[in-house]
Amino acid sequence: MKIGIISDTHGCLETWQKVFNQYFTDADVIIHAGDVLYHGPRNSIPAEYNPKQLAEVLNNCPVPILTVCGNCDTEVDGMVLNLPIQSPYTYLMINDLRIVATHGHNLTTEAKQVMAKRLKASIFITGHTHIAALEKIEDIIYLNPGSPGMSKRPDGRGTIAWINDNRVEILDIATGQAILSTALA
Repeated sequence: MKIGIISDTHGCLETWQKVFNQYFTDADVIIHAGDVLYHGPRNSIPAEYNPKQLAEVLNNCPVPILTVCGNCDTEVDGMVLNLPIQSPYTYLMINDLRIVATHGHNLTTEAKQVMAKRLKASIFITGHTHIAALEKIEDIIYLNPGSPGMSKRPDGRGTIAWINDNRVEILDIATGQAILSTALA
């Protein structure tokens, strides 16, 4: 089982294509934690910004994509995407894993933990911050894959995550290096 995890693509077409071609072509499913097409009013428009073409590429993706609604996703995004933008979260069960994904922009750390426990999550995924994070608290893995194209990390590295070979890893998209990693069990 391989699950690709991405967030905050914000219309960055070339970055999506790089990530997909290098890391997600053999994924069973891709989880997108929101802010898919629009760059957002707090972000500069990136040089590779092409939300119309990104929508077409996502619509033709051979790997199923589950997407949650981010604070920059709007009704019009759902009109151009053939995949549903689920709100406020998506819930996926694969084997014995209960995966909950939400953008997380309106949740405090405490609220995330309450929601994760209430939904009996094995993995609780958020986005929004553009900064990758991975932490295990009371047998629940809290994961933020960061952003591949609009990173807000101090080192500027673009990041994604995956669940592969019973591990959760956050990867630097330029090098493929695992920045953070934890075992599922």
